[in-house]
Amino acid sequence: MTANLEYYKVFYYVAKTGSFTASAKELSVSQSAVSQSVKQLEVFLSTTLFRRMAKGVQLTAEGELLFSYVKKGYEQIEMGEKKLSQMLNLELGEVKIGASDMTLRFYLLPFLEKFHENYPEIKVTVTNAPTPETLRFLKEGKIDFGVVSTPFEKEEGIDAVKVREIHDTFVAGRKFISYKNKTLDFKDLETLPLIFLEGSTSTRMYMDSFLRENNVMVNPEFELATSDMVVQFAMRSLGVGCVVKDFAREALESGLLFELRFNKMIPKRDFSVVTDQRSSLSAAAKRLIDILEL
Repeated sequence: MTANLEYYKVFYYVAKTGSFTASAKELSVSQSAVSQSVKQLEVFLSTTLFRRMAKGVQLTAEGELLFSYVKKGYEQIEMGEKKLSQMLNLELGEVKIGASDMTLRFYLLPFLEKFHENYPEIKVTVTNAPTPETLRFLKEGKIDFGVVSTPFEKEEGIDAVKVREIHDTFVAGRKFISYKNKTLDFKDLETLPLIFLEGSTSTRMYMDSFLRENNVMVNPEFELATSDMVVQFAMRSLGVGCVVKDFAREALESGLLFELRFNKMIPKRDFSVVTDQRSSLSAAAKRLIDILEL
């Protein structure tokens, strides 16, 4: 197709309105410009597309055939423009997010609720996975952005914005009550039965690294898939649980668990929003990130 697409646009409006005058008004151009465009298209196609009538114009058989195709194409373009406008105005679209159980539960969820209230037509898909997997999904383009917990190995092209502090702690139940008012050394953990997360999570990797830096070697009695299970095991006094404090807050406030105290603070970590510089974010994803980073 080598003819100027503007000719087809004019042809569409003339065929739709049945009038050079009406189509000129629709297109905000002169009637002579409409007539010239139609003439140029007829020359290019070597056929007559309209019959001039007493009032307006009528498609020829050749014009009818051409219009049956141009109509579909032009209306698809109009529909595309409409959908694009809706997407840019946050009336349509999808956001794909990667988040762990922890970041979803203790940070992301209320923001998603607010976003859904404000933009109910935007579909939000959350891929639930630990930090390492979330980062991999981001690099593979499977998610728009992720909400992860530090530490993680930051690669070139990945931007990270800290949005909230988190605090790791060791908690225990009634069987370990003798430790409640003591100030311990992290070396004491080597003598206690421990309940940790599995090794693929950022929480476990962080704690393993921190203890190694303090010359503490541990071999947990239990390695569990979720922090909720760590709390449940600790409440049954099956060992001392290592969790982010948010998971144990309810049990701590009720007295079912207590925090162990140490002679050295465990450094705080963060939740971070991560994006890939190589990927272009949709308007919906940008708006949600704006809400998260306020």
